[in-house]
Amino acid sequence: MAQNGDKRMSAREAVAECVQDGDTLIIGNYTLCMACGLVYEIVRQKKRNLTFCSQSGHVIDEVLVAGGCVDRLVTAYVLNAGGAEGGSAVARAWKAGNLELEDYTNFNYNARLVAGMHGFSFQPVFEGIIHTDLFEKRGFMGDDKYKVIKCPFTGKDTVLVPALNPDVCVIHVQRADKFGNAQYWGAMGSVQAAALASKRIIVSCEEIVEHDVIQASPHFTIIPAHRVNAVIEMPWGAHPSDVVGYYNADRIAFAVFMMALQSEKATQDWLAEWIYGCKDHEAYLKHHIDRYGFNTLNALKARAFYSAPANYGAAFTSVWDDKDRERTLGITLTELEDFMKEKGVLYE
Repeated sequence: MAQNGDKRMSAREAVAECVQDGDTLIIGNYTLCMACGLVYEIVRQKKRNLTFCSQSGHVIDEVLVAGGCVDRLVTAYVLNAGGAEGGSAVARAWKAGNLELEDYTNFNYNARLVAGMHGFSFQPVFEGIIHTDLFEKRGFMGDDKYKVIKCPFTGKDTVLVPALNPDVCVIHVQRADKFGNAQYWGAMGSVQAAALASKRIIVSCEEIVEHDVIQASPHFTIIPAHRVNAVIEMPWGAHPSDVVGYYNADRIAFAVFMMALQSEKATQDWLAEWIYGCKDHEAYLKHHIDRYGFNTLNALKARAFYSAPANYGAAFTSVWDDKDRERTLGITLTELEDFMKEKGVLYE
């Protein structure tokens, strides 16, 4: 794993540097481990005219729309707190004509990201979508939402979705190193594809660990360092959603937010208290503890349930000796990377 520089910074610095007005922004996580802390910072900085992509309706969708950050929404599900009459920030903005909406199935949403991740311009999807309103009803994407071509092999009609390559992805993971190698475990959904399809990636994590920890469990690394623009250590950065191995969802906080969503005034009051009234994530956590008590937050911590360690020892004679030197060249991996950089053959 190439290390290529320390990318640690504050959430304020990362958002200011990587999220610009008019960007297409995507949330990397799906339902759990949501990057709430980063999204709240985007709202604090009053980013505007964003096209926001989110597979699952959640607190973050509502917060971004209520904060006036989003003009267009691409999604597979909208959280409609309070039902058809109660609505939500997203529903109110859409009904008022202040928000354009494009909806996909979960499969088709993911297909766009898979295409973007692999560098394709489109991805085939199941043709049954033709018979639904998702195909017939077009929003701001118009004719570019779906295309139908003749399969060159069978001659059958084949439905295509366009690749999705957002300008910036915000994503929360369990741990990362200072270089940006990000490790995540739990339900994957579109998590990795959303990040790797994007041009810029901001990673927040529960903890920043030494690079040796990352190297010892490479199967957890879903985003390599060379793709990451910023990494922020942000304990409880997904609150009020849950993070596998760290904490459960905060049902009290969710309930308060859901109640607030039922009216525009209550929603704006919630924003004033929990986002604009807190200068950063640390202040947000302090406010939560002041309001509900430390024990309420502490009770959410997950009970330990460790997986069995995996043995990555080579089943044959290793090319590395017992001093971690490559046997032919007699140099370590770090020295090899430095040598390759010097010769201009290591690309990061």
